[in-house]
This record gives sequence, C-alpha cells and structure tokens, in this order.
Amino acid sequence: MGVPVTGYGREGDTEPLPAAIAATPSGGSWLAWLGTDSRVYLGKLGCDDRLVGTPTSFAGIDLQDVQADSNGGVLLLTRRGDCGDGPLCGGSSSPCNTMHMIRFDNSGQLVWERQVTNLSDTRTGYDNGARFVWWYQHHGRLASDGANYAAYFGVAITVQNGNCVDIHQGDRMQVVNAGGALVAGHRDSFEVGCSHSWGTRIVWDPRTSRFAMVCATDNACRIAQPNPYRTVAAGTCDGTLFGGDLVLASTSGYWTAWSQGGQVRLEHFTTGASDTTVSTAARSSHPHLVSYGTGRMLLTWESGTAMAAQVYDAGTGTAVGAQFTIDVRDHDFQAFKAYADGSAAYPAAGSTSTSIRIARVMPIP
Repeated sequence: MGVPVTGYGREGDTEPLPAAIAATPSGGSWLAWLGTDSRVYLGKLGCDDRLVGTPTSFAGIDLQDVQADSNGGVLLLTRRGDCGDGPLCGGSSSPCNTMHMIRFDNSGQLVWERQVTNLSDTRTGYDNGARFVWWYQHHGRLASDGANYAAYFGVAITVQNGNCVDIHQGDRMQVVNAGGALVAGHRDSFEVGCSHSWGTRIVWDPRTSRFAMVCATDNACRIAQPNPYRTVAAGTCDGTLFGGDLVLASTSGYWTAWSQGGQVRLEHFTTGASDTTVSTAARSSHPHLVSYGTGRMLLTWESGTAMAAQVYDAGTGTAVGAQFTIDVRDHDFQAFKAYADGSAAYPAAGSTSTSIRIARVMPIP
C-alpha cells in the first residue's frame, strides 16, 4: 500500500479496524485502510485485486466501512471530538469523538462530508443530548438504497442527571442524501435503537424498500431488531453473545449469523422472531456472513491461523458442498463483501506492515 497499515492488535470490539473493501459496479473495488498517522487511506483495485493509481487519504482515527456506486462511494470513519467541561456524575467516558460519512468520486477525491453524530461548536460530548463516539463499542456499517446512504453504529448517549451528566451506550442510524444532507425524519432512522448495543448490522432490502438492521444487546440478552425492539434470537449475557452479519434471504426476510458460547448459528427472520435456526459446524465468537452468487450465502470464521468457510442455501439454510479453508488471517470485525459476478472478497493482513492481502472466493455454478 506504500504506507503502514494499522495492525490487527487485540481485535476487540473497541479497537480500530484495519481495512474494509467495497465492490464497484465495474467489477473492481475500493479498498480503505487505517494508517498509523491518523489518516484513512482509499485506493482503487482492478479486477485482479491489485492497486491502480495513487491512493488518497482523509483525516480519521478509525475506519468503519466503505461502500461503492457508479459515481464513487462513501467512507464511514471516526474523527477526534471534544468532551467539554461536563461534569460527569462519576467514572470516565472519554474520548468524545465524531462519526462521519465521506463522499468520494471515481478519482477518490472528496465530494462532501457529513457528521452523523451530533457534536458541534455549541454541543460537546458532555452536554445533555449529545450523541458521540467513545471508547466503548462504536463500530458501524453502511448501506445504500441507490440514492441515499445509511450509517448504523454504536454511540454514546449523554443524559442530564441533576448537576452532572451520565453517559449511556446504544446505537444510532442516520440517512444522508446524495447531496450530503441528513434526511430528517427518514422512517428507518433513529436517535437511539438498541441499548446497550454491539454488532450493529444493516442491509437495504429493495423488496420492502426499507433498511433492515440487527444488533446484539444486553436488553434481555438477545439478537434483536431495533426501533422498536423485536427479538430475533434469545441469548445469554455471559460475555459470549456476539452478532455476525446480516444478508437478504433468497425468499422473503433475512439471515443473520451470531454466536453464543462459541457456537455459530444462522437465523432466518422477517419482522421478529426467527422462524428457522441452523446450528452450524463453526466454533467461533465472531462469524462473517455475506451474500454469495445467486441464492447462496458464505459463512466464514477463524480457524487457527486461517479462515474456514461453508456455503449455505440462502432460502433453506442448507449447507452446500463441503467446508473449505481460506488461507488468510481472520479479523473479528472486518467483513466480506459481495460482487456482481457472484464472488466475495475480504481484505486481510498482508505479509508486511505496508501490505494488504485480498482473499476472493470465486463463484460456483
């Protein structure tokens, strides 16, 4: 990549994400990665998954996601913010950072940027009503309806408590239009959804013309749909409850991957409780799930120093073919992305601190 890439480190859900990838309509990719210099880098990849041209970069202390369209794409990243004076009622909750969408064109140049938290010159993190990004679970994902982009991410919530403020944690979904303006009152957006929340995942469903979301939450310890709460799968708050990814089913509804006690499950649901549960052979805390070709989905998980993978039918949840190995290092919170040719790609750690290795699972008949 020509510059150092942030390493995998401890891979915790409060740690920075090293890289993200997005499929372009032309068959190539946009690759985003977090440098070690408080910059998020963006490079274009050809159909051979190799870098084309010179990367651009944007100020950012954490990378969340990248999505692409025919005119370029959008980055979701975190920047430094201001906590203000408080005072806190107790404890510590810094830093008070901000989340931003960065719109770029087909040259990787800035078109517009929009904060999707709500800090400003007159509202700091310790002001009542603030929504900011802190040390606690704060990762997010993007989705697009073809015109607007939606960001769904973990957020800190500031609440007045007498002469001081308390900081709570939940999640937030905001929609930004093609011109870079927040879409006020979008029917799927919300100030706060799940609380406490982690594993926030979002997908656009063209069949219902809605953004669908799931979270993992200690509110009744479950995998849930936010705003309003609807239980998808019941879990246990024992420190082993984690959400995976969310994809469209080939019929109606959705599939989500999640893990409890190291056992990975697939759940099919529409607008509430799961109607199909698949107990997989995967033993992992952090599964990855991605749409894969027509009517299939790909489940992957950490297996030693590599990744294991299994294809499933996106209608029935039945396994397709045998389990196989992908010879790259897994990261708990990075994601595979689907491509129009039926393949799926993942940005993995390279052999040096300045390289990224792209793993691509090619389409099958």
